[in-house]
Amino acid sequence: MTRHIRHAAVFCALLLVALLCNAARVQVLQARSYEGNAANRRPDIARYGQPRGDILVGGRPVTGSRDTGEQLRYERTYRDGPLYAPVTGFASQLYGTALLEHAADGLLSGTDALLTPFPLWNDFTRSRSRGGNVVTTIHPAAQRAAFEGLSGRKGAVAALEPSTGRILALVSVPSYDPQELSGNGPDVARAWARLNADPDRPMLNRAVARTYPPGSTFKVVTAAAALDAGVVTDLDAPTDSPDRYTLPGTTTSLTNGSRGCADASVRDAFAFSCNTVFAKLGVETGAADMAATAHAFGFNDGDLRVPFPVARSTFDTSVDRAQLALSSIGQYNTRATPLQMAMVAAAVANGGQVRQPYLVERTTRAGGGTLSAAAPGPARQAMHPSTAVQLRALMRDVVERGTGTRAAIRGAVVGGKTGTAQHGLGNSGTPYAWFVSWARAHGDLEPKVAVAVVVEDAEAHRGEISGGGDAAPVARAVMEAVLRS
Repeated sequence: MTRHIRHAAVFCALLLVALLCNAARVQVLQARSYEGNAANRRPDIARYGQPRGDILVGGRPVTGSRDTGEQLRYERTYRDGPLYAPVTGFASQLYGTALLEHAADGLLSGTDALLTPFPLWNDFTRSRSRGGNVVTTIHPAAQRAAFEGLSGRKGAVAALEPSTGRILALVSVPSYDPQELSGNGPDVARAWARLNADPDRPMLNRAVARTYPPGSTFKVVTAAAALDAGVVTDLDAPTDSPDRYTLPGTTTSLTNGSRGCADASVRDAFAFSCNTVFAKLGVETGAADMAATAHAFGFNDGDLRVPFPVARSTFDTSVDRAQLALSSIGQYNTRATPLQMAMVAAAVANGGQVRQPYLVERTTRAGGGTLSAAAPGPARQAMHPSTAVQLRALMRDVVERGTGTRAAIRGAVVGGKTGTAQHGLGNSGTPYAWFVSWARAHGDLEPKVAVAVVVEDAEAHRGEISGGGDAAPVARAVMEAVLRS
């Protein structure tokens, strides 16, 4: 009898060892495959089983978490959702994450290793740390001024601090409320379908994800290239430019929207936005120098992240002389995001140096302890410092006596450049109204803000649409908001 009991005990011990080995295989060796299985709801239950960390603007959270009492317990909430949607993106139980919610998802959801007290502790315990917080660089008053300034029109605004690259405003209109997408019920699916079917594309972040022909605002880049290359040595000298410029190698004539452009100086041509002068100037500067300067400003860079990706702004490097003429006035294949054009204005304001734009000031633990802090990245020299000084003067002329007078701010020095960009088949689309600018208070040594505004559907007769009339007032409101603080 004892022998049978012993055999049974050994057999049970072997079964126990086999069970432990199988459990170890499942828990350790195959854990990743089971965790990633579409039928496994445990990761989602764990992910939404605690409040998500917050995104802060001006020291206050613009996000939150609501306890639904359901299996996927906590649902994302948003304060002033449409205002900050181009910054936060959405965090949806059905459709995932976007923009900052996506770029900082590990930190906000509590899975980032920086939140773990000991290495591999969460993997061992299968626990999750409390979500951390993301402190943004956004200036609340500037963000609101940009949003309200567009007044329901389609368009976008990007504003930077020139000396650091901090993003002060990032607005895209029309917008949407990310909270509509937060849960997992049928209302969320209906909102998703409605937003994606909307021809105005409210979920498109026009400030960073859409490129536009920049029109005459690109003349800032053309002027910088011509000055750096020595093609222009005297801003007040006549340029020997005709009132109608025949594109090289063609019979097509380019005209001006302003009078007095024939043989105008660069200073006057910049102030009154003479197309013929700058088209001819781009051809004289040459494709190589034009492309090099555009690249130094950030064009043709597909790796820009803020921390979410920014669409690539383009300057075509394989152009003939006629195409180069059009490219030099921001047409043909030249395209830019509003953020890229804000970088152009910021470079002029910052002595010719381009700072990498960034949106996250620092990240913190739930209790407030800092995990990481941002610092201005290395500067890239887009033009000679002396060229930047001359361009500042040219941009001031635009606001003081040229096409951008509606951007003037009492008690401040403002520089700007207007643009009206043609687009569509045969230029049939409503022209885009552009304005790029920078500003400093009279008591400051350096400009505090650089702005780019684009308006897609300006409320004016086609022939009366202009960056000075439609976009400049929006830029002025943003600059005033920053300077007042």
